[in-house]
Order: sequence, then C-alpha cells, then structure tokens
Amino acid sequence: MVDAELETVPAAFAQALRELGLAGDEALNGQPLTGGVSSDIWRIATLRGPVCAKRALAKLRVAADWRAPIERNQYEARWMQVAQAAQPGCTPQVLGQHPDLGVLVMQWLAPADHRLWKTMLRDGHADTATAQAVGRTLARIHAYAAARVAELAPLFDTDATFFDIRLEPYLLATAQHHPDLAHRLQALIKQTQSNKRTLVHGDVSPKNILIGPAGPVLLDAECAWWGDPAFDLAFCLNHLLLKCLWTPATRVDFLAGFSVLAETYLAGVDWEPREELERRAAALLPGLLLARVDGKSPVEYLTADTQRDLVRRVARPLLQQPVTRLADVSAAWRKELER
Repeated sequence: MVDAELETVPAAFAQALRELGLAGDEALNGQPLTGGVSSDIWRIATLRGPVCAKRALAKLRVAADWRAPIERNQYEARWMQVAQAAQPGCTPQVLGQHPDLGVLVMQWLAPADHRLWKTMLRDGHADTATAQAVGRTLARIHAYAAARVAELAPLFDTDATFFDIRLEPYLLATAQHHPDLAHRLQALIKQTQSNKRTLVHGDVSPKNILIGPAGPVLLDAECAWWGDPAFDLAFCLNHLLLKCLWTPATRVDFLAGFSVLAETYLAGVDWEPREELERRAAALLPGLLLARVDGKSPVEYLTADTQRDLVRRVARPLLQQPVTRLADVSAAWRKELER
C-alpha cells in the first residue's frame, strides 16, 4: 500500500485506537477493506505497525431489510480469544475492543501469506488437506469450549442476536418462499435452539477462512453463540456443495473435500455422541442449501435459474424426508449434478 492510497480514518476508529492505547496523537490513515456486508473494516497504519479494525453495522449491506445489534463484536472478540486458547494461530490476535464505540481491533494478517479459501475454491484449488485442516480446527475449538461450559456459556448469551443474524434470515425467511416446508424449517430452528452444547462461530464460510503458513485462520465471528455445533459444521459443508455449481470442473474435488472435512470433524467430537451431532447436521444442511437461493442472503455466484432450481430439487425432498448421515446429503447432491 502506498501513501497515495491512504485515507483519513473515520473518527470512531481513531478514537477507539487512542482510547485503547493502540495509537497516540499521530494522524491515523488507512484503507477501507471490501467484501463484508455486516461491518465497516479498515486496515489502519499506526506507529506500531498496521492493524485491522472493524465496526459492526446496524443494517447489513444486502437487498433485504436485515438488521442486527451493533454490540455483537464484543462477542466476536470473546470468540477469538477462546479460539486462540483452543488452537493458537487459528484466528487473529485481539488487540482491543471498545464496547461503547463498537470497534474491534485485531492483528493485521498480510495477504501475501494468507490466501482466502473462497478465492482458492473459485480458482479450482480444492485439496483435501485444506478441508481436513478446517475440519480439525473447528472440532478442536468446539471440544475446548464444550469442556469449559460452566465458565464460557454465560459469556455468550446471544440467543436474540443469533436468531436475528442466522435463524431468521436463513431458515424463517426461506419458509416464506416455501410455505409447504415451513413446519420443517421451523423444526430446524427449534432443533438448533434446543442443543446448546458449545461455542458456535456461526459463519464458518470459505469467505471467512484464510489459509496461512500454520493452517486455517477463522475470521468474522460476529454470530458467536453458545449453541449447537451442528450449525457450524452444516454451514461450512453447505459451501462445498454450492461451489460445485460455481466451479463445475472441480466438483469431484469439492465433494471429496466435503467427505474429508465431515469425517475429520466428526472424529474430533468427544462432547456428545457423534451420531447425534451428524444427524442434526444432516437434517439442517438441506435447509441451509435452500436458504442460499431463497433466503435473505443468497450466494452471489448462483445467477442462473437452472442453478437455483437444481438446489431446490435437492433440498426440498431432503427437507420432506430427512436423512441421518451427511454422506446421504452429498450423494443426493452428486446424483442431481450427474443428471
């Protein structure tokens, strides 16, 4: 980044850095970062080096009217600290969080050393080693938190926020487009709300995962919640299925990654019977599939009606007659792709 690209940092960001002791009286300049719909994010140059700072938005940048509490990055900071304890390096280090201004400041990770997993998948780089590492990292975070329920659960009492950011815009909004499936989608909401077992990230998506020298680095834990870990697993696997329509030439690798990530994760489940968690994830996954074409946050790369209809042809029957194994969801998806 050259000086000509720098802009004056918004007042709230500058105030937060100074009051957190991360900057002095020097002029603060930086560059806004693109890609997020839920926060303003800046790379800010300080005398101590660059930092990344983000401030939650009350209204998300999507076509639908989608609002969420701005205090959510307090919980994001807490999630990052727990994840660091579970597996050091799996998330940026938290440098400070200003609750009144809603600004979270964290370690800046150089793009030259950290590739975005979504970009890698788009370009056809879908190796199973990366999928395995993601599954292992997620399981370790869940296992670490589940073993510390008494001390951690009270810190993530975010039921209302999780409903506003995840359950309503994905499952409840989708039910409005598919009224004959409303009872099934509402049952998935109840299932997710009724299985509070560990610390959930809530947005385990390739767009929020960097692949660094030491492995996966998870970002954007604004949906952090003490709840059902099946949500994180299903949410991530959902993207590997959808990427088959984005980069068709790599669909065999995407499906292999799906299997490896699922098996690696489930092998790390020690806080409940893995069969129970897999059953919940397998039931939830078709609902999340359908939500990415008919909910409030449709994926941007499925632009053709033929693609969206394919998703519906797979998801609807699986919602009407749920399966208990993730491999059964993958098999139904594979069969439809081969038609």
